[in-house]
Amino acid sequence: MPTLFERLRGADPAAWHAYTDHAFVRALGDGSLPRPAFLHYLRQDYVFLIHFARAWALGVVKSDRIGEMRRMAGTVQALTDFEMRLHIETCAAAGIDQAALDATREEPENLAYTRFVLDTGLRGDLLDLLAALSPCVLGYGEIGRRLAESTGGPPPDHPYAGWITTYADAEFRQVGETVAGLMDDVCARLVGPDPAASPRWRDLCGTFATACRLEAGFWDMGLRGR
Repeated sequence: MPTLFERLRGADPAAWHAYTDHAFVRALGDGSLPRPAFLHYLRQDYVFLIHFARAWALGVVKSDRIGEMRRMAGTVQALTDFEMRLHIETCAAAGIDQAALDATREEPENLAYTRFVLDTGLRGDLLDLLAALSPCVLGYGEIGRRLAESTGGPPPDHPYAGWITTYADAEFRQVGETVAGLMDDVCARLVGPDPAASPRWRDLCGTFATACRLEAGFWDMGLRGR
């Protein structure tokens, strides 16, 4: 039986493809992405992850099940201690210190995406929030694995080896599996065994697809920084 994530992804494959096979992603994979564009994206993504961690923490507030709370708190820790390390170390190597990183001004695409996720969580329940959050974690995992396979590792001299290996890493894959399992559990509790038969299905699909489109917009923003 497909997971809830797989069902949501399959409900609008065009939105998912536009996000996960974007020109920015392809340029990351073949190494042709201009370094200024990558650093611009990375600084924006650092700010994004701060708000993303807030949104995951909101999930703790939205639940009253200790198992769910632990998994969401674990995702917050993975974001702040694992994923953001890539941003801090890469920017430091490029001469962008922590103070400059923290002073990054959010681009409109960043504001749109992060506030959409937070607003979705504030207005809805835990399942609504997870539908908005999941494209990022699970999409980056898919992208990382695909780029690792297509680049053969990637080799150490690949200009974006650090980014690719971070999102292809087994630790990040485990975060994605945890999120997918959490979505299934919350869906079963709040909606039942057949989410597509629920009156909520259309809204859940819309939330997920909107998050995918905002992810694609985030890549567009990155390319603008070249």
